[in-house]
Order: sequence, then C-alpha cells, then structure tokens
Amino acid sequence: MLNFSEQCMDMARAILGRNLESVNEDGTISPLDGETSSPDEQGHAAFALGEFYRATGETNFNGFDIVDLASRCITSQAFSDSDAENGIGYSALGLLSFGPAKDRNPVWEKLSEETRKVLDRQLLARTDYENSYQIFNIAKAVARFSMGLSKKDETGKLIDRFLERIQATSSANYFDDKVEDRITGVFDLAGISSFVFIRQALQLHANIHLRDRKIPSLRTFAEKYLKLLPDIVRADGLGWAFGRGLGAYSQMYCISMILQAMRDGWIAEEKMADYMDILRRLFQFFFMTYLDQENGYMVVRDAERTSDSSSTRMVNFDAARYLCQWSRLAKCVARPLQVKPRLVKSFGKYVSFDSSQKKEQGIFIYHNAESGMHLHLPLISPGVSNTSSSLAFPHMTGIFDWPADRYMPILVPELVFDGKKTVPSYYGKRCTTGIGLRNSYFFRYEQPELISSDGEILNGIGSCKVNWTFSGDKITADFIYSVKQQVKLDSMRFVVAIASPHSEYHVPTTYAIGENGLGIGVEKDDFQAEWIDTQVVTEDPAYRTFWGNIHYLQILERKHPMVMRPGMQYRLTVSFQPDITFAEA
Repeated sequence: MLNFSEQCMDMARAILGRNLESVNEDGTISPLDGETSSPDEQGHAAFALGEFYRATGETNFNGFDIVDLASRCITSQAFSDSDAENGIGYSALGLLSFGPAKDRNPVWEKLSEETRKVLDRQLLARTDYENSYQIFNIAKAVARFSMGLSKKDETGKLIDRFLERIQATSSANYFDDKVEDRITGVFDLAGISSFVFIRQALQLHANIHLRDRKIPSLRTFAEKYLKLLPDIVRADGLGWAFGRGLGAYSQMYCISMILQAMRDGWIAEEKMADYMDILRRLFQFFFMTYLDQENGYMVVRDAERTSDSSSTRMVNFDAARYLCQWSRLAKCVARPLQVKPRLVKSFGKYVSFDSSQKKEQGIFIYHNAESGMHLHLPLISPGVSNTSSSLAFPHMTGIFDWPADRYMPILVPELVFDGKKTVPSYYGKRCTTGIGLRNSYFFRYEQPELISSDGEILNGIGSCKVNWTFSGDKITADFIYSVKQQVKLDSMRFVVAIASPHSEYHVPTTYAIGENGLGIGVEKDDFQAEWIDTQVVTEDPAYRTFWGNIHYLQILERKHPMVMRPGMQYRLTVSFQPDITFAEA
C-alpha cells in the first residue's frame, strides 16, 4: 500500500497548501465567501496540523511554521467565547500529536502561560454527556494525562462509561447519539465517527498498557459497524448514505475505520481481499467526487451540491487530517493493495439497531445484482434537525434522492392533523422481513401511534402499517392508516425528487436515472390526491443533495381537508420501477 500512502500524503499537502493561509494571526479561521465559520474550526485545524506533523515530522510547509500555526489555533480555541466542547477535544489531540509530555512538546512551549492555565482548566472540565460529545471528554482525559498535567488518568473510566451507555440504549449494541426531548435512536454515522475518534485518541495515549487493555472492549462494539460495511457500500464506492453528516464524511469515516481495523488485526485474512476492494471503492468515490484535482482542495458546496452543517474550511482541514492518518496507517498495514472484486448476489436483509417494548429501529438493505439497485431504508430517529436524510424511504443517491439540509416527505406520505405533520418514519413495532412471492423481499413495520416530522410521538390520533416490497428492480410501498376517533386530515402530500450526480465531480460508474425515469405508479389512493404541476428547482439552492443537484419535484398532494373515521382503513400504494443507468458510459 506504499503507493496509496504516498497518494494520500500528496493530497494532504495539496489541501493544506490551499487552506493554511486561512489561519489568521489570532488563530481564527477565515471562511470562504458566502459561508460563516464554525466555533470549533480552530480545533479541527490544530488536529490536522498535528496529524501532518506525525506523518511527516516536518515543522515547516510552504513557508508556514506548522508549530506556530497550531499554537495560534489552540490559543484561539481556548479563548473562544462559544462553548465548543468539540473544538477543545480536537485541540487536545492536536496538541498531543506534537508529542507527549509538556516539556518535549514544541506547541506547548509556544503557548503563553495564561493560555496554558486556561487550557488546563478546559481539559479538566467534565460534562457528563450521553451522546457523541462524550468522546471529547475522552480526548481531554488522554491529553491531560499524557501531557503530564495530571497524575490521575480518567481515560479508562470514561471509555467504560461510553460503552456501558451503548448497551443501555441499544439491544444490539449500536451507538445511539440521542437527543433530549426527542425519540431516542439516532443510529447514524456518529457511531462510526465516535469509534474512529476514540481509537485515534488511544493511539496518542502515553500509557500503552491502558491502550492495550481498552482496545478489545472497543473492538466488541466497533466491529458491528465494520461488519456492516460490506453490505452498505455500493459498487461505485458510495459509503454510508442515511442520517446526518453525509457527503465527504460518509467516505472519510468508513475509510478510517477499515484502515484502523487492518492496522489492529481485526479483519480475518480470508476477508482481507473483500475489505481491500471496499477500501479502494470508498477512496475512489471520495477522490473523484469531492476533490478538485486541478486546484487541490475539497469541494462540498457549489452550484450543484451542498452540505448540512460543516463549513468548507472544516471539511478541508478534516480531509487533510484523515489523509495524513491514512498515509500512516497504510504504512503500518504494509501489504500490497491487491484487489479481488467481489461478486455480490442479490439480497435483502434487516439489521436491528434496537428492539424494545417501546420501539424497534434498524435498517433494511436491498441489493439486486442484475439491475445494480442498492439501497438503504433506515428506521432511525432524526436527531436535532428533521432533515429528509433520516426518513424511512429507500436511500439510493442518483436514483432516489433528497435535499441535504431541509425536510421534505420524500417517498413517504405526510399527513397533517391540526397543523402537526406526521410521517411513517423514525420508529416501528413488529419489524419483519423475509422472502415473498417470486423471490421478492419485503420489509414491514407498524406504528401504533403516529409520529411527527420532528420526532414527537402523537398519542391518540391513529396508527400506520407500512409494507415495502422489492422484486428485481421494482419497488412497491404500501401505507395503511387507521384513526382511533373521527379526526380531520388537513392535507396530505408525497414528494418525489428527481436529481442527477454532479456534472463534473463524480465516479464514471455512479448511478443515474435513465430516459424512462422512475416508473412511478399510484396503485391505490384512498386520499384522492392529485399530481400537481412538476416543480423545476434546478436553480434553487435549497434543493441540492450531498452529491448532486435536484432538478424536479413531483408532488402527489391533497390540499383540501378530509374527515377520517374510525373502523376504516386509508391506503396509499405507490410503485416504482426506475430506469437505472450510469452517469457516464
């Protein structure tokens, strides 16, 4: 993997070369035109600089003093007015990357006495988080002990607490990045990113014996995601494709987990060729989709696509950090990147994330070998923001798309009662899957109580039964509603987004819709809705995906009120048979 290591390092240098000039004298980061800086960007920049130093040993790059830049970023983060816990966590590992023990760390020597005192207090501060922010407590504990700022090491206790809460919130031991006042079960990319971050932190820990003791515990939980990757990574290399923080991070987190697993010996020899192939595809998709190869920087926002939270500067610094990490890990793996393409048969499977008396959540994955259809249908909580990414519909970018940073009822009916929008997503009961007639696959679940688009369970209105059927390249969605008492339905809508991959940045084999479209058919509609005029949104920046541009919205809508009565069923059945092709022949 020597060539891969060198390629990663070349890309990291190119990205840093275009972004280091954004670090101001006071350590703040200048945003790109039209964007605003995030309060934790300095921490991300400091960690990127630390990883570059670890990978190369260089303290100067393109006329920039790496040590001076890192000290400025860390100082700025330490004195930031915002409560950026993640920024301090990244700063802590960035500082530690320049060497353990404060008397041998060039960045620590650069910091003023006042900055050292403030940073020491921040590394000591603990807020007992029950979500992914707990990983930053771990990072702070690692840095404080390893730097010699404390003789007491809290790292082991904090990792144990992190893992215990996984067991408490998920029957299948997946990570729930839960949010207060919302339905629990935010099973998205935060699981992979948290384990990758903790493993990075342990690698920097001064006590290698503690690291060796905690890695087996970490492996027990992290391996669940590692074993999920062969099922979710598409033939064109697209990685995780549902929930929050997608786009470039979908690729970066998955690549990091695989390389860390290879370094740690978590992948059996007979599986190594499969994971090498997955790694190659993930990296190719990352390289061709998000890197401007001519100018050497990451592009996550332009006229055709967008991101949901992270600024372009942050993504660039994070990409540089991961590329430096990949370069080091590839050298540690020290084996040829021999790729043996996998032959994946058609399959449909449900992976349970949590199953309790209150709710069931998980993901249904379907792949049809003949047509290439490969989709994820998640049943997870939306988290803080109710964007379309967490809705329970078939996620297959290029075929079934959705806007990156806003909510729309994509491929699911939205029923509005007394101003409350409800969608058959986020949780279920009696989730079942199996093989039906003519080798078709089905995924079914029920919602005893309807749930709002914000993730609030609305007791007393009604219930919904959902049945998805997959037969070859045909998909049928059946939604059956019942109400508990007579109620007025304000409106109903069902939205289909027609998009395309990025016109310039995409893998040649990535999926796209052919001339025959999605083959939509409304087979049963008890709501008597109508297709309204197709909305053209090509030029509207609000309708961009993580990967390309949405051009049209096809909306099935009932605008007028309707009285729904108990004892009756109200059904909406929609089928799709998309024309699946490639972006380029």
